[in-house]
Amino acid sequence: MKPISPRSHRLRRTNLLARQLASVSLVALCALATTGAHAAVRYTFTTLNNQTDPTFNQLLGINDNALIAGYYGSGATGHPNKGYLLSPPYGQRNYTNENMPNSVQTQVTGLNDSGTTVGFFANTNQGSGDANTGFYNTGGPTGTYSQVVNPHTPNIPGEVNQLLGVNNQNVAVGFYNDANGSSHGYTFNTKTLTFSADINAPNATSTTTTAINDYGQLAGFATVGSLTEAFLDHNGHFGFFEIPGSTNTEFFGLNDYGVAVGDYVTAQGTTIGIVFNTKTFTWVTLQAPRANGMTVVNGINNHDDVVGFYLDGAGNTNGFLATPSATPAPVSALASAVATAPEPSTWALMVLGFCGLGYASRARRRKVAIA
Repeated sequence: MKPISPRSHRLRRTNLLARQLASVSLVALCALATTGAHAAVRYTFTTLNNQTDPTFNQLLGINDNALIAGYYGSGATGHPNKGYLLSPPYGQRNYTNENMPNSVQTQVTGLNDSGTTVGFFANTNQGSGDANTGFYNTGGPTGTYSQVVNPHTPNIPGEVNQLLGVNNQNVAVGFYNDANGSSHGYTFNTKTLTFSADINAPNATSTTTTAINDYGQLAGFATVGSLTEAFLDHNGHFGFFEIPGSTNTEFFGLNDYGVAVGDYVTAQGTTIGIVFNTKTFTWVTLQAPRANGMTVVNGINNHDDVVGFYLDGAGNTNGFLATPSATPAPVSALASAVATAPEPSTWALMVLGFCGLGYASRARRRKVAIA
C-alpha cells in the first residue's frame, strides 16, 4: 500500500505482515526532553507486537477506553497489511482481527470511544502501487463496513484515498491524492454521508489531514516549499509548526486538550517522536528505549496515553504503548484544562505562537453530498 507520508517508513504506509501480537512487554521508563520550563514528563513504554508477524507492527490510534487500533505486515509482496484491534490487558489473546470484507490488505488507522473505526484497504498486494480506498466500520469486527471515496479522487491506477481518524461525533478525517500525486485533506460525516470541501493549507503544494478531536480541530502536515511542516487547523485558521533544525515535522494525532503527537527528522536522519502542547507552546521528545534511529508517535487519548512504533536494531518495526507517570503531571494536565472549544480568536493567538512560523486563514466552501 502507498504510504500517506512523504517518508516511506511512516505510520500508515509502511505495512505489516501478520504477527499475532505477543505482547512483548518491554517496560522501561524514559525521561522526555522538553523545551518548556516545567519538569520533564516520564513515560512507561511497553512493546506490543501481534505474534502473527513479530517483525512488523504499527499501532495507530488509542481511545479513552484504552482500545488500540493497528495492523501487522509490511505490505511487501506476499506480506499484506492486516488490521486489528487490541484491548487490555494487551496479551496475544486480546487481538481481534479487523479487515474490510473481501479485501487483500487493511489498515485500521483510527477509532472513537463508541467503537467506530476508520482506515483504508486494498484489493491487491503488489508491494507498491496498490490502490487505497477509505472505510469506516460500526459494530466491531463483524459490524457494518462502508467504503468512502472522496468524489474528487481521480479514477487512475494506484489511486489513494484514506481515512486516518474519527471523533466522537463520528466525523472522520482523511485525504486523497490528485492526478499529480499531491494530497488534499477532507472530513467526512459518517452520519450525514457528506464531505467537506478540500482542506488545503495556505501556500502548501500538498496537505494531509491526519486527526480530528471532539471540537473539530484538525492536525496534519503539509509540504510548503522544501519543508514538511506540521499544522493545526481550527475553522480554517492554520498554525504551522517546525522543530528547529528539522525540515520534516508531522502531526498524526490530537486529543481534546489540544495536545498533538507526531515526529520530526533530525539533520542526521533520525526520526524522533514528539508530544506538543498547544496551550503552553512546549513539546517533549519521545524515543522508545530500544529504538534504533526511528520512533513515531501516531495516536493519543485524553489520558495522554500514546501509541506508535519504533525500528529496532534487527530492522523490525515494533508497536508500542507509552503511558505517562502520575508525577509529574501528564502533558494535558500541565496545560490549562479545556472545558470548551477555544474561540477562533483564542485559537488564532495560539497558532501564532507555533515558533513564529505563520498563521493563515482559509474560507471553507459548503459541504457536498457523497456521490
